[in-house]
Amino acid sequence: MSHRPTIGVFALQGDVREHLRMLDSVGARAIGVRRPAELEACDGLVIPGGESTTMSKLARTFDLFEPLRQRIKDGLPVFGTCAGMIMLADRVEDGTADQETLGGLDITVRRNAFGRQVDSFEGDIDFVGLEGTVHAVFIRAPWVEEVGPGVEVLARVGGGQAAGTIVAVRQGPLVATSFHPEVDDDARIHRLFVDRVVSTRTH
Repeated sequence: MSHRPTIGVFALQGDVREHLRMLDSVGARAIGVRRPAELEACDGLVIPGGESTTMSKLARTFDLFEPLRQRIKDGLPVFGTCAGMIMLADRVEDGTADQETLGGLDITVRRNAFGRQVDSFEGDIDFVGLEGTVHAVFIRAPWVEEVGPGVEVLARVGGGQAAGTIVAVRQGPLVATSFHPEVDDDARIHRLFVDRVVSTRTH
């Protein structure tokens, strides 16, 4: 890939190393982001799975919350997975009293919608823009209850009690999944995101 984009991974909490590895495997320059100066160097950002309330509090502690929110408003491409989806959502159901999100995605998400850790599961799903199915790993995952008119649904659960539930969305430069694509060896979703970052830089 010419002119490798610099993709940051929010590194204060969550599945940081796995995302760094995935991004590096698809040709991006991947860096951990803990400070505003590191964020400034990024062409795109990944917000990993973790614990959404802890992530927002740590972002406040490290003076990263408002710079993140502003970069998102300014059009920074961001990919959120699991807790990262919650961080990007404009509205949260079953959130804590002090739940705070960065916003940007016109969606309503429900925290821990699939249940507790013991209710984590895996399944193959269709994903818009990819051939064949994606093996999706859900760990205490949220799901999307409502989407605004500008939001494209990328994936839904195929079967079981949660069949039809929205688990991946895109709105402009923002992408989010309920599941953890970083825990598998399939880097296609990360590649889609990096390609979008590259196209954003060249327009």
